[in-house]
Amino acid sequence: MSVEDLQFIQNQTKEILRQLLEAAKLQKGNILVVGCSSSEIAGFRIGSRSGEEIGKAVFDALQEELKPRGIYLAAQCCEHLNRALILEAEAARRYAYEPVNVMPQIKAGGSFATAAYAGFEDPAAVETIRAHAGIDIGDTLIGMHLKPVAVPVRTTVSSIGGAHVVCARTRPKYIGGIRARYQE
Repeated sequence: MSVEDLQFIQNQTKEILRQLLEAAKLQKGNILVVGCSSSEIAGFRIGSRSGEEIGKAVFDALQEELKPRGIYLAAQCCEHLNRALILEAEAARRYAYEPVNVMPQIKAGGSFATAAYAGFEDPAAVETIRAHAGIDIGDTLIGMHLKPVAVPVRTTVSSIGGAHVVCARTRPKYIGGIRARYQE
């Protein structure tokens, strides 16, 4: 893939992320889960052509925007690692997520999770989280890692390369009856 193609992928990723951050109003210490199929970005069927440089390009774009804001990135692994997640060990400790012993690689975890493992300061793998928002790049099924009430967020960019993108934020559950009042 050319340098220009990788830069285009990074630009699309950043634009989607910026729009999601605006809608989700994430705060320092929140978690954003991202599932990413580099195969789909490259225009192939999910899991068929992992692209190391694509996974790294997406990871770098996300980290460049999230790290200064103090928002944790959780990189979802592929189905071969049961969709485990790679995140900073600090985030795992903060949320009391139990670490598991695995290191993703291109064909077992995927290129994006592998890039995250290499790019984080102190990576940890966990089996499950409850993220505050998420980006699904290439129909990787991140819903299992979001808090219970997920709300779709529409962005003006709906794909990265050849991969379909879906974003979500979460909100607290509404409880109560007819007399209840809710914050926005």
